[in-house]
Formats: sequence, C-alpha cells, structure tokens
Amino acid sequence: MSDPSAAPVLTAAERSVLQHLDERALVDSLGELVRIPSLGGSAAEIEVQEFAARLLRDLDADVDRWDLDLDELSADPWFPGVEVHREAAVGVVGTVRGRGEQMPGLVLQGHLDVVPAGAPERWLGMDPYSAELRDGSLYGRGACDMKAGVAANLAVVRTLRSAGLTLERPLAVHCVVGEEDGGLGAFATLRRGHIGEAAVITEPTGGTIVTATAGALTFRIEVSGRSAHGSMRNEGVSAFEAFLPLHAALMDFEAERNRDPGPSFVGSIPYALSFGVIRAGEWSSTVPDRLVAEGRLGVQIDEDPRLARAHFEDVVTAVAVTDPWLRDNRPVVTWPGGQFASGSTDVNQPIVADMSAAVAATTGEHPSLASGVYGSDLRLYTGIGGIPTLHYGPGEMRDAHTPLEKVSLDELVRVTRALIVLAVRRCGGAP
Repeated sequence: MSDPSAAPVLTAAERSVLQHLDERALVDSLGELVRIPSLGGSAAEIEVQEFAARLLRDLDADVDRWDLDLDELSADPWFPGVEVHREAAVGVVGTVRGRGEQMPGLVLQGHLDVVPAGAPERWLGMDPYSAELRDGSLYGRGACDMKAGVAANLAVVRTLRSAGLTLERPLAVHCVVGEEDGGLGAFATLRRGHIGEAAVITEPTGGTIVTATAGALTFRIEVSGRSAHGSMRNEGVSAFEAFLPLHAALMDFEAERNRDPGPSFVGSIPYALSFGVIRAGEWSSTVPDRLVAEGRLGVQIDEDPRLARAHFEDVVTAVAVTDPWLRDNRPVVTWPGGQFASGSTDVNQPIVADMSAAVAATTGEHPSLASGVYGSDLRLYTGIGGIPTLHYGPGEMRDAHTPLEKVSLDELVRVTRALIVLAVRRCGGAP
C-alpha cells in the first residue's frame, strides 16, 4: 500500500489532463444510459449495449461488439448461472490503443443491466427512467447500480481523447450485462479473451475501495401441505404454517454465520440470508397445499459455495426430521439462477495502492479499504480471469435496488477524476 501520510501530488501533466474532463457530457451520458430501461432479459438490455458501443466508437476506441453464444456459454462447466430468460445478449469491449500491442494496463468494467423498478407509487410521481435531476443528484433505476460507474468509465476515455493523450499501454472498457442475475456478460467477456493487468469495477462503494466481496447463492424451497376448505382448516395442513419453522431455523443459521465476520465489511449483515419471493395458495378460502420460497444465501469470503449449499440443506433437513408433517413430506431445496462465489484481491496488489494514491491525489484523502456484502463480477475477474480486481465507484450501495435510486453528481465527478489519474498512471502516455 502507498504511505497514507504521504502528501498526495498531481503532476503537471495529470492536472492538464483533468482540465479536459467535460462534466456536462459526463452527466448527460449518465442520463442517456438511465433513460434506457435495460431490465435483465429485455430488448433494452441489448439496446443499452449498442448505445455504449456507439459511444466508444465515437471516442475512437477499437470496439469489439459480439453476439453472445448463449448455448455454448451455458454448457461451460464454469457458467455462473442466470435467473432471467434471454433470447439474445451482446458483449461490448472498447480498447484505447497504446503505442505497443501489450495487454491493457487497466480494465474499467461496469454492468448496464438493471433490476425492476418496483411499485410506481414508491417513486413519488417520478418516472423511474426519467433520469431526473434534483438537489445535486440524478435519480432513476440503475443510476447508482451501476450506470454512474459506466458513465465514469466512458468519461475516462472521453477525457484522454480530448487531452490528445497517446497511451503507452492500452486501456480497456468492458461493458457487460447479466450481472444482476449471475454474471453472464462478464463471463462471456473473459471467455472471449478480454483480460488486463488489473481491473477496477466501478460499482457504488461510497468512497471506499472494496477488495473482497461476499458471494450469493439463489435458492428455492418447496413445501407441501394438504388442502382443505378454509372453514375446516384443521382438516388440512397449511404449507405456509409448515414453512414457518424452516424460516425460523434459517434465520438462526444466518445469525450464526454472521457472528464474527470481521471489521472490514460495509453493511450490518455481511452474509445475509433473505427471502425475496414467497408464493402460497390459490384461493382465499382454501388451505394452501404448496409454498415456494425463493431467496439468496450469502457466501462467506473464501467459502466453497458447495459447502454453503450443504450447510443450508442440513438446516432444512434438521427441521424436517423433527417435524411430524415435514418428516413424511420433505421440503425440496434447489439452487436455480445466479450462483455467486465470493471473490477477493490481496490488498498488497499494486492496483490497490495505485487506486488509493489516485484518490488521494484528486481528493486529498486516502480512502479506506473494505469488504462488500454483495456478490459481483469481481469473483469472475479474479477467479476465471486471474486479474487483480477491486471495486471503486460512485454512489452508495444503500441506494441500489431501492425506490428513488440516486447518485450524487459531485461524487460522480470525484470518482471520475480519480479514475482518470489512475488510467494515466497505469497506462502512461503523453500528449
């Protein structure tokens, strides 16, 4: 790591390059990205990738735009899984050439798929895809997670081009989709051979550098009951009531897994076990004979996902063998959808010190290091790609996936400035 007490210094050349950052274009490009409702699996998920490819071409980057072979990728033994159906998907990588043909000295990566906006009334009259500006922030689904990070990445390329900088080593920008439901786009990009010496994924980190992320495994539990008329409910067995002791035991399981997670995590429950979907019953006057509960299980740092799944299933089995109904009507646990392992980069990797120094040089303060509570593409870049990778990007994770999702424009600019300096230092170059 760089010395936190060292005075942050920008060179004259770096100051000159930073003067070419067009803050208006940065905000405008973020607004354009947010106004494309790029839900996972939708046609707009392809549209937003095409938009990013056009922007990169306009900035004179070499653009690799390809159609993902979904059948081939899904047959790969390392395929990370998906949760939404896709007929097609597109990969986009833009590379700013260096003087030589070396591996990119830096990869800037971001995903452009978003989750559903949720109930319209929770947006207080605002269109979730309007990219509305209020009180110094831009609002909209995906503004924080993570189109602001992609806009920052694109602004780095725009700034270097405006400054007339010729790089010594290439700079690559990876625009991916499918991150929210497993990591399809990142997986496809790495399988296509796009790698680099180091990578920064510009997920929202609230001013910290995240060097490790927990994993997340999507689960489904199916619980059987016995239907009966609601007026004679004792003649049946409610699948909902049969599920309740499973829920209680799994919440105890979550507490045990989070008993001593370490001090570096951002978030109060590093390895959260949450239920996102619960469906039971077909008629209000009928005892429900089936319940399906779907959710995510947090994976501890360096934990084998296979062991995490086994421990989860052991809890379900332990409840079932002591319950009179479940003993003979065993719950069924399956693992559909995204399967995020944890991921980490050694804090002594040069990219960590470089990122810290770039932030300090542009803000006057060294950022803290942290571990993230969410699954991300980091584990694919460090695992499959073997690329030292960290998160540093604009926005607060607490604003992700929420109504009135937003990102501070001041923070967007601060992060972009640091990324520009990082790119200059890692890729070199002169006007």
